Amino acid sequence: MLFVDSVLLVLILLASFSIRLDYWYVPENDVIWVVLGAPIIAVPIFVRFGLYRAIIRYIGFKALWAIVQAVTLYALLWGVIGFMASIEGIPRSVILINWLLGVMVIGGSRMIGRRFLSEVQNRKNTTECNNVVVYGAGSAGRQLSIALTQSIDYNPVAFIDDNSELHRQSINGIEVVSKDNLERLIKKKNVTEVLMSIPSLSRSRRNEIILFLEPYSVLVRSLPSVSELAQGKAKIADLREVSAKDLLGRDSVVANKELLGLNITNKVVMVTGAGGSIGAELCRQILFLKPQVLILFEQNEFSLYSINKELSHIAIPYVEILPILGSVNNRKRLSHIMQCFDVQTIYHTAAYKHVPMVEFNNAEGVSNNIFGTLNCAQVAIDNEVETFVLISTDKAVRPTNTMGATKRFAEMILQALTLSKSQTEHNSQDGAEKDSAGQYSTRFSMVRFGNVLDSSGSVIPLFKEQIKEGGPVTVTDAEILRYFMSIPEAVELVIQAGAMAKGGDVFVLDMGEPVRIVDLAKKMIRLSGLEVKDKFHPNGDIEIEFTGLRPGEKLYEELLIGGNTSETDNPKIMRAEEEMLAWDDLKLIIDELERAIDSCDQDKLRQLLIEAVPGFKPQSEITDILYDS
Repeated sequence: MLFVDSVLLVLILLASFSIRLDYWYVPENDVIWVVLGAPIIAVPIFVRFGLYRAIIRYIGFKALWAIVQAVTLYALLWGVIGFMASIEGIPRSVILINWLLGVMVIGGSRMIGRRFLSEVQNRKNTTECNNVVVYGAGSAGRQLSIALTQSIDYNPVAFIDDNSELHRQSINGIEVVSKDNLERLIKKKNVTEVLMSIPSLSRSRRNEIILFLEPYSVLVRSLPSVSELAQGKAKIADLREVSAKDLLGRDSVVANKELLGLNITNKVVMVTGAGGSIGAELCRQILFLKPQVLILFEQNEFSLYSINKELSHIAIPYVEILPILGSVNNRKRLSHIMQCFDVQTIYHTAAYKHVPMVEFNNAEGVSNNIFGTLNCAQVAIDNEVETFVLISTDKAVRPTNTMGATKRFAEMILQALTLSKSQTEHNSQDGAEKDSAGQYSTRFSMVRFGNVLDSSGSVIPLFKEQIKEGGPVTVTDAEILRYFMSIPEAVELVIQAGAMAKGGDVFVLDMGEPVRIVDLAKKMIRLSGLEVKDKFHPNGDIEIEFTGLRPGEKLYEELLIGGNTSETDNPKIMRAEEEMLAWDDLKLIIDELERAIDSCDQDKLRQLLIEAVPGFKPQSEITDILYDS
C-alpha cells in the first residue's frame, strides 16, 4: 500500500498542475524534485496517522477521518516547503487542488479496495455462509449487521423494521424493508435465518414477532436482552436460538425490589437442594443480595460441586459460601448445621419432582418430600430459624399422583405447625399452659407455581434434543395444558414470598394463560427452521408423536384448591386461603405413614395419602417398582 500511495501522490500533483494550467503539465527544472519528493513528505505523516495499520477490508469512519487529517497536513507542509524554497512555477491554487484530489484519491482507493475485497470474500463464501435477515434496524441491528458483514458464516441481505420511515432506505449497504416482504426475501435470496436484534422489546411484543415468523420455517435467533447486555453477560454480536422464555407469550413478573433483601442481606441463609434447577438459581440470586453466609445443602456430590464452583467464580465480597453434603432425611445432620452457623433463613427446595419417577418409587417419594420437609421444619423450630420458605407446585392442587400429594402434604405440615403455634399463643394469653409445639418463632410460608422453563426433566430440553436428533417430538396428549414461568422469575417470587409471609401463607402467581404442550412443540420445530410433518404436510421434517398420559399425569393443572385469595404487596402474587388439618390430627397420619414406609406397605401409603390430602384422586394404579415384589 505504501508503494501505491507513493505513485498516487506523484500522479495527484501532476493532475493538480494540469487542472490549474489547463493542459497536461510536465514538470521542469526544480519543480520536478518538488513533485517527485511528495512521497518523502507524505509517507511519514501517513505512518504517524496510522493509515497503514488499518485493515482495508474493515476500514471505517475513523480511518477515513484519519486520512483527511493526514492529507491536509501533507498538503500544507508540501506547499510551505515549495514556497520556502522559492521555486518558481508553483501556483498557490495547486495546494488546494492537491489537497482535494489527495483526499478523494487516497481515501477513495481504500474504499474501492474494501469493496473489492468484500466482494471477493462474499463470492468465496457464497456457498458456505447463510443468507440472513436482520429483524430490527435500530442501534443493535446496525451493530449486528457490521459484525455479520465481517463474519464468514452470515451474509445479511436485508433489514426488516416496523418503522415505515426507514423502508427503502439503506443501512451499511443493506436495504430496509417491511415485514410483508419476508416471504419474497426467503424465496428470492434463499434466506435461512432471521436474526431478531431488538433487545429492548417487551416479552409480549417479542412473542408477537415470533408468532409472525413461525409459519415461514426459518431458523429464528435473537440477541440477548438489554439487562444481559448491561450486566456484561452477553455481547451485541451474541446470537442464540429463541429461548424458551420467549415462547411464554407474556412479560416476566416484575419483582418488588424492596422485598428481595429483607430475609437475605447480612443474614445466614441456607438452601436445601442447592444443586437443582430452582435451588441453583436461588443461590445465584441470593448471592447478589449479599447474605453474610450462604449454605449450599445438597445430597448429590457433583451437583454441589458444580454450583459451588460457579458461585465461587462470581466472588461477591464478604459473602462466605459453604458447600455441605447431606440429606434432608438426616435430622442430626440438619440440626448440627443450623446450630453451628445460626441459620436465619431457609429455602427448602430438596424434593423429588419428576412425576413418573416418584410413581415408580412411591415410598422414597413420601420419605423425601414429606418426612424431609418435616425434619427441616422441626429442626428450624428447634434452632429458632426466623424464616422458612417451601417451594411447592401446582401439582399439589387436587393431585392425581404421588408427587403432587406429597407436596400438598408438605404444605399441610407447615400450615399445621403454624396453626398449632397460633392456637398455643392464644391459649397462653388466657392463662392456659403452653405446650411445646407452639413455643417457636419460625415463620413458615410456601410458594406454589407451575412448570419452570428449561428445568431438569422438563419438556423444553427434551424437545430441543429430539429436534436436534431429527425427531419425533413426543407429546403425551394433544390436549394437555401447562402453566409456565421462567426459573429466574420463579425464584424472585420465592424470595419475595418469604419477605411477605405472616405465617402459614400459601403464595401463588398470576401466571397468565396456560400453554398447550403440542403448540409449544410445533413452535419449537418451526422456529428451528424446520417443518412439522403431519397428514397436511407429509414431506415435513419433524413428526409429533402422541404417547399417552404417563402414570399420575393429568391434562390440566390448577393453582388454587379453593377460590379464596387476597392481594399482596406484589399485584402478580396472591395469598391463598385454604383448609388445613390441626397438628394433632396430622401427627397421627404422619406416624402411620412412617410405619407404612418401614413395612414397605404400598397399599397403606396410598390409602393414607388419599385420606389426608384433599382432592387426591390417583390417576393410575400403584406402579412402585418394588410393589408386590
